[in-house]
Amino acid sequence: MLAAMPDSAPSPLSAGGPALRDGGDACPGTLRLHRADDGALARVRVPGGVLSADRAEALLAAAGRFGDGELHLTSRGNVQLRGLGAECGGGLAELLAGAGLLPSAAHERARNIVASPLAGLDGSPALGERLAELDALVCASAAAASLSGRFLFALDDGRGDVDALGADVTLIADGDAFLLRIGPGDEVFRIPAAEGPRAALRAAEAFLRAARDSGAWRVKDLPDPVRSELVRAVGATAGPAEHQPPPRTAKAPEPGTHGPGGTVETTPGSGAAPETTPGPGYAPETTPGSTDALPDAHRHVNPHGPAHTAAPDHSPPDPPASAAALAVDVPLGRLTPGQWRLLTATARRYGGELRLTPWRGIVVPGPFTGAEAADTLGALAAAGLITSPDSPWTGVGACIGRPGCAKSLADVRAEAGAALGPAGRLPVYWSGCERRCGHPHGEWIDVVATPDGHRISYVRGERRDPPATVRDDPAALAAAVAAARARAL
Repeated sequence: MLAAMPDSAPSPLSAGGPALRDGGDACPGTLRLHRADDGALARVRVPGGVLSADRAEALLAAAGRFGDGELHLTSRGNVQLRGLGAECGGGLAELLAGAGLLPSAAHERARNIVASPLAGLDGSPALGERLAELDALVCASAAAASLSGRFLFALDDGRGDVDALGADVTLIADGDAFLLRIGPGDEVFRIPAAEGPRAALRAAEAFLRAARDSGAWRVKDLPDPVRSELVRAVGATAGPAEHQPPPRTAKAPEPGTHGPGGTVETTPGSGAAPETTPGPGYAPETTPGSTDALPDAHRHVNPHGPAHTAAPDHSPPDPPASAAALAVDVPLGRLTPGQWRLLTATARRYGGELRLTPWRGIVVPGPFTGAEAADTLGALAAAGLITSPDSPWTGVGACIGRPGCAKSLADVRAEAGAALGPAGRLPVYWSGCERRCGHPHGEWIDVVATPDGHRISYVRGERRDPPATVRDDPAALAAAVAAARARAL
């Protein structure tokens, strides 16, 4: 069941240009694993990022039984398991299939669907039924099995968060209709809401027909005339086009509490934990003398080294009146078993599910009373998760880097931790090589390791400012990154 994978095609941001079908689809899955320096890697698709508590427990069991125990969130709201043994493929597939995480072996890498994480929780339209319908339609389509692991569907509740991610087929809720967008174009087509999922599937199947000659993996990789004809053909069955450019920047849910009116309520002290008892099933993973249980606001966390503590802020937080959901970010997208158990136990106690976001965060649906929200956020902060937008970790991301990836030129996760500074408006992403695996979309600060040091640039969609190069000087690198984020304000 385990298949070693060829190298993936270069990121379109690199000198390699568009990704074409000239080397096989290299995206990993659960049946076709990727060999990395730290063992095999599996990517488990989680459509819309929605996980029941039972399926979350199954993922933890898979990580512990076959891998290194940790769970890694991806930029599409999926989960990666690392450190897998070379012969685990059959057992892993059996475990995931039994939990309902592998409904179709033929489509396991085609089920790439992102959805607005707060949909239905803060006054926005709910998307659960449409999400389930689209996933079922994809799995029932023989043609859709040929979609590459890079092809992406998006379901946006109307706020524009996932519409900004540059998906290949996007459905945007708009009253009693959906707006259908093909690729990154400015045109949308209005269709009845009940027809949205099927229209999205038809658009994906039309893309496959259009891509036969070009070998493109994604809509944006099609030659311009072919892409224009694809949009015209889809529009011919959907009605007149409307001009509505996608948002320039994808806005993630801010860490903290989210109320039914769509507001974010955060407490003083950067999510400092009150004295509280963690939720059921939580066993903190600490060792004598460790600082792992300190709230995030009180430490600068280096994932590869010790934490450095500061004097805690004992000012009592002001709990919200109530909350429909809680949102947390995950430093560098890496979750320990203890953190995952705490999140799963919280889901069981309240809304019954977790929603993984495309920004490597997690939304926990409620409802929560004000006291429950404060206590739960306190426990999550004590476990090392980001519970307030002013955490220095907010917006900081990185690829796996050394030692897990042989292509990486640096341990970019350790470098990102060492360069932490004040939270900025835009995300910053550290890459160990030109591939920039997992980089964000829209506006962001791009930090790439090179043989000569690091190259820093400000990216806005397909445009980027001239880069600045910093030699191997950690202090200068941290200062340059902070200055880049400040200039982008």
